[in-house]
Amino acid sequence: MRPDDLDTVERIAALVHPAYPESAAVPRERLALFAEGCFMAEDAAETAVGYAVAHPGLLGAPPALDTLLGRLPEAADCLYLHDVAMLSLARRGGFGRALLGILGAAAARHGLRHLALVAVNNSAPYWRRHGFADRVDPDGALAADLASYGGDAAYLVARL
Repeated sequence: MRPDDLDTVERIAALVHPAYPESAAVPRERLALFAEGCFMAEDAAETAVGYAVAHPGLLGAPPALDTLLGRLPEAADCLYLHDVAMLSLARRGGFGRALLGILGAAAARHGLRHLALVAVNNSAPYWRRHGFADRVDPDGALAADLASYGGDAAYLVARL
């Protein structure tokens, strides 16, 4: 992903995640903080069909929706998949599997042994099929972090 892709990211986000709007400043900041975790998915004609935005984070502490980070955590212990969006025409094309390989490699380069994400739009079964598991929340602290994502949000983690 490059800065000139951000308008396309906004358009795809509006189509794929209309119930989860974020300011254009959010992906812009994530790209500036950790470009290594930001990708565009293109079809054979080099037309953008999706994107991914990920950054180092803390297990069990996902940022609230539409929140700027300011900086990356010094004690990061996971690569947090902040947003993955694919247009319907691109689904089942292997982009998700390829993305997980790319992000897993990026996490390993930074010594991070987990991938984490908040699944929305009933996507949790997809992520579970790809090795993610629900994070146990015995004290309820995670529930408060997930509140901004809505009732179907699930915090999922995969060990690398």
